[in-house]
Amino acid sequence: MQATKLDIYTDGGCVPNPDAGGWGVAVYQDGEEVWSESGGEMQTTNNRMELTAIIGGLELAHGRPCVIFTDSMLCVNTLSQWAKGWKARGWRKADGGEVKNLDLVKQAYELFQKSQAKMVWVRGHAGNRGNERADELADEGRTLAINSRFKAAA
Repeated sequence: MQATKLDIYTDGGCVPNPDAGGWGVAVYQDGEEVWSESGGEMQTTNNRMELTAIIGGLELAHGRPCVIFTDSMLCVNTLSQWAKGWKARGWRKADGGEVKNLDLVKQAYELFQKSQAKMVWVRGHAGNRGNERADELADEGRTLAINSRFKAAA
């Protein structure tokens, strides 16, 4: 019996960038949301939050067939194209330069290689239900991170 494919929408961001950021993951099975998760950090970047969301999505899939939808073309290209070459060069770019966010890139690429996932880019803020939900969750994660800072100070 073949496992049911999951559609996983991910998003991450900061306002402003860099600063407090959040990430969100919304998992759909047969068109219905079956799981969501979010989180945030006080000092981060958009790209770190995008990668964190994708890592969360890949972990939630547990190796099941899935499509990871993201509005980050950088993340799609990183996992689908560039990371293989970077790894072959000792995690260096073709010009010898440093790969940014290497800790998260390595983690995401390892999970992606072990998965049955396909990366798909979607236009952000264009009315796609799953992408809008992931964006909402990322905003919630950012808000939680900011609020936890105030609670820690109290």
